[in-house]
Amino acid sequence: MCGIFFSLCRARSIQPDPGTARLLRNRGPDSVGTHQVRVHAHDDVYYEATFVSTVLSLRGTAITGQPLIDDASGSALCWNGEAWKFAGQPVTGSDSQLLFQNLLQACTTRSNGQRERELAQRQTVNALLSIGGPYAFVFYDARNRYLYHGRDCLGRRSLLKKHSSDDHLIISSVCDNTTGDNWAEIEADGIHVVDLSQLPGHGPLPISHVPHCRQCTHADQLHFVDPQNVPFPQMNDTIPTSGFGVRPTLQTVNQLQASLSSSLALRVQHVREAKDLAKNGHQSTDEARVAILFSGGLDCTLLARLAHELIPREQGIDLLNVAFENPRIHSKLAPNESPYELCPDRITGRTSHAELTQVCPGRTWRFVEVNVPYSQTLAHRTKVMALMHPHNTEMDLSISYALYFASRGSGFVRDTQDTTAPYSTPAHVLLSGLGADELFGGYGRHAVAFAHEGYASLISELTLDFDRIGKRNLGRDDRVISDSGREVRFPYLDEAFVSFVLCLPVTSKCDFAVPQDKDSEDPGTFLEPGKRALRMLAWHLGMKGVAAEKKRAIQFGSRTAKMETGKTKGTQVLT
Repeated sequence: MCGIFFSLCRARSIQPDPGTARLLRNRGPDSVGTHQVRVHAHDDVYYEATFVSTVLSLRGTAITGQPLIDDASGSALCWNGEAWKFAGQPVTGSDSQLLFQNLLQACTTRSNGQRERELAQRQTVNALLSIGGPYAFVFYDARNRYLYHGRDCLGRRSLLKKHSSDDHLIISSVCDNTTGDNWAEIEADGIHVVDLSQLPGHGPLPISHVPHCRQCTHADQLHFVDPQNVPFPQMNDTIPTSGFGVRPTLQTVNQLQASLSSSLALRVQHVREAKDLAKNGHQSTDEARVAILFSGGLDCTLLARLAHELIPREQGIDLLNVAFENPRIHSKLAPNESPYELCPDRITGRTSHAELTQVCPGRTWRFVEVNVPYSQTLAHRTKVMALMHPHNTEMDLSISYALYFASRGSGFVRDTQDTTAPYSTPAHVLLSGLGADELFGGYGRHAVAFAHEGYASLISELTLDFDRIGKRNLGRDDRVISDSGREVRFPYLDEAFVSFVLCLPVTSKCDFAVPQDKDSEDPGTFLEPGKRALRMLAWHLGMKGVAAEKKRAIQFGSRTAKMETGKTKGTQVLT
């Protein structure tokens, strides 16, 4: 994981302001690098390009500093992401170095003619679209005088653009909006290209856009992009003709387990190896390298259960469970009553932790109690609002509070005698269950959609949720969580897993035509219709209590919603 800052400005250099620089260093504590390039336009007109990268080293056996610079050509790369696969093949070791070499190869041409430049641009775009995994980047092709920037097709990594005059381009992973500057998220809709050979003496920069294949609608766009780089198909909109619904089969459940396990394997193995070598064997044998944002709900506990099969048994796994003191709810506590133990996610978390311990013995499962007093919530309000910017609603703040404090990983653990001790997780990789509700119909509105207009309405609602997940959640969550110097990973949003789920008929994911029968002994009807496939997988893996757990939004489970008295709505804009 890294922090990126880039500016292109006529006649002068623009550096990150002190607040933004500090936030960038929080994201990448292992390395900080700056690179400056003067780009001549024509006559005496020139632009200054500034590249800044901070690095949190998570892959490879050595820390790879950034920006990456090619001495022969002058090309440069700022990379914030995880290339799990490139051109369909798994990536081992340093993904940034492998990617940089492939980009340099893609943009190498025999001459500098316009036709060769266009060929280099096409090859470079297709190399970028060949990446499987979350990313945001800035790539400067010095040979052909192109500048590329963008995000992956889901928007799993943050990239912001500052609104300024037309002759500036300023982008950053994160910003300190206390300066009053206005930033917007760069859409996760393709690759943006600046033709540096056409830089004007005055006026707007020449920026073009190559969309991700799922958004391609015109022939000129389709021929520009290699069809093999389509990240995943459209959602299966087949409607069952019987009208009685079809429960997920055991075959579907087994395929689901295999696909999700493959996604997890990429994300939980070979973590922080460079730092392990630096410790020279001084790492504790049960020290956690992976932690889970853990409410005790179905999605995160299922990840914990499957991770147990992939991570060495002697290695601990930390379960980060956050609970808040909410004065609106906890104003009248009984003597010795803890506001944190009354939070729904704390109750559910303890229950699921106990079930994990029973089903998966021989593992150190640390249940980390992250308790947040109201005074601490208020003290961090300004910073959390800066991190989530440009998102600015009450609901954004409630969710961001929970993710911000949970990702810090600082709290207490209890021993078998129920004695608490301070604890801070050493894990730099955090797993999130985000994406499961959008793919498998876990929200209440999915049941409402089916009740109103049947399968067609349900499929439409699922499609809408999946298509907007980057805009609604992912960039914001990346900014908030990464401030802790940790990287969040989303196993449910792996391209191969998403492709598998999108191809399934809706009845294999969540069939509301088969109602829940609490008296049944068959899990296919005993379990709720929402996310029934995931529930059956949890049941199949021995997690029967978790399989039956009801969906609860993070802001209500952790008690971050509506902390003040009075009428407020989640959509209310903050001032």
